[in-house]
Amino acid sequence: MNERINKLREQSLEAVPTLSAERAKLITTFYKSGEVDKVSVPVARAMAFKYLMTHKTICINEGELIVGERGEAPKSTPTYPEICIHSTQDLEILNNREKISFKSDTATKDMFKNEITPYWSGRSIRDHIFSEMDQSWKDAFKAGVFTEFMEQRAPGHTVLGDKIYKKGLADIKEEIRSAINHLDFYNDTNAYGKRQELEAMLITADGLIDFAHRHAQKIREVAGKEADNPRKEELQNIADICEHVPEFAPRTFYEALQYYWFV
Repeated sequence: MNERINKLREQSLEAVPTLSAERAKLITTFYKSGEVDKVSVPVARAMAFKYLMTHKTICINEGELIVGERGEAPKSTPTYPEICIHSTQDLEILNNREKISFKSDTATKDMFKNEITPYWSGRSIRDHIFSEMDQSWKDAFKAGVFTEFMEQRAPGHTVLGDKIYKKGLADIKEEIRSAINHLDFYNDTNAYGKRQELEAMLITADGLIDFAHRHAQKIREVAGKEADNPRKEELQNIADICEHVPEFAPRTFYEALQYYWFV
């Protein structure tokens, strides 16, 4: 194990798992803005994703060659209130449990209590699902007969298959635009719904491209303050990569890895 890998490994092992309120705050701010009331559901969700990619904290860790954290820092875990809401009691349990705890500070708990939980109560996917279930199902769930998968983790386990090694999102956007142009509104009763989904795909692709470009900008700022010349060159190379992928197809294995990680 070389020195770089050892340092990154220790950084990961020593980091304390925390519960981040940033994503919950951003998604709540977006939905409260009223923008979702003007568009279809697929487009609204795509706009929410792009909003997150545009405002999320960019984290660049010392010594890393592949960039992109899901939270503000290593082991900073976001929450998904639009799916399942964390109560004050949930946060206390996560904070205090012996195995794999997720620490949350007073500010995070107050944000959930005063802003996030009140807004999403009755609006979350979990609330909608539970409102449709009969009492016997709810009694069995409460008794622990079974658990609900989505309460335990965020949705989505995808990296776009092997297409990301052959195409950039710019290429995929062209395919989406072509699909929109070929919709048959005279003979296909689902054409409008398809267009909404395709337009949502375009917005989502732009969000991820923007996210990568924000990393490039941040990395160049870090490089400008870096005194170590070899690391400065590394950072400038990483910035170049983030400006290329995922917008364009990867040209090297290194770029393919960064593309994969962003997605």
